[in-house]
Amino acid sequence: MTTVAIAATDGMLHFEVGMACEVFARDPTGQADPWYEVVVCGPGPVRVGRFQMEPDDGLDRLARADTVIIPAVEDVDVDVSPDLLDAVRAAHAAGARMVSLCTGAFVLAAAGVLDGLRATTHWAHTEALAARYPRVRVDPDVLYVDNGTVLASAGKAAAIDLCLHLIRRDHGSTVANAVARRLVVPPHRAGGQAQYVTTPVPARDDHPIAALFPWVLQRLDRPLTVEDLARQANMSSRNLARHFRAVTGTTPLLWLSTQRIRRAQELLENTDDSIDVIAEAAGLGTATTLRRHFHRTVGVPPDAYRRTFRSA
Repeated sequence: MTTVAIAATDGMLHFEVGMACEVFARDPTGQADPWYEVVVCGPGPVRVGRFQMEPDDGLDRLARADTVIIPAVEDVDVDVSPDLLDAVRAAHAAGARMVSLCTGAFVLAAAGVLDGLRATTHWAHTEALAARYPRVRVDPDVLYVDNGTVLASAGKAAAIDLCLHLIRRDHGSTVANAVARRLVVPPHRAGGQAQYVTTPVPARDDHPIAALFPWVLQRLDRPLTVEDLARQANMSSRNLARHFRAVTGTTPLLWLSTQRIRRAQELLENTDDSIDVIAEAAGLGTATTLRRHFHRTVGVPPDAYRRTFRSA
């Protein structure tokens, strides 16, 4: 996998373009032979983020590359250019390893490359990706997905994770660790992007259950059931479930469980409270229960999360 071709067209973001160039720029160990030839490919002078860029070659060069990287696009609602779609399809048909970074997944999905495959993108856009391309199996929780010859990453830092993963696959852990050390980033991060997702309370004040959300958040330390929520909202459990699905996209029980985990995250970040105290404050009962649900939801244990996100 010696040739890495990075697509660059108007509307792509400079971070992912520049990061990919930097990660694959050189082997700090001198042990990987051959190393990558990095080529930036575009239709001509393009604007990526706030910068004008002069690509090395045209988009047709993607079809002659071993690995094709599609950086993030700034606006996922803008149609992908037909020229880029044609170049992506040609590269895929030629057997290139296809890699999307962040919202670059929308380009691979539009080209049909992700059909039937598991993929991810930035957590803020996973629902849009799944809705627009139902043949793609979108996983909103992972940092990146490796299908063998088609790979996809979540947001910006996860794009670095995926690029290091590619180097690890091609040249082994020693070389990948050395590249990570040169970039001053961890060679591997545990967990998934669920630990970074925010789940704001729906803001529609005119909705029949709008007042229920703050009521629940003030009582997360108490044992609450779906029946308790329905009683407070003055409606049946079935009617509550219908409204909850419409507003939050999930069930009352899952939403409540998520809010308990988010409360635990806040306390882990901002207090020195023990896991037992936090478990009680979040309504999860015991430290054992908190650890089990936290690890399952966030992807890392509470102690590891605290070490990463603890406020000074």
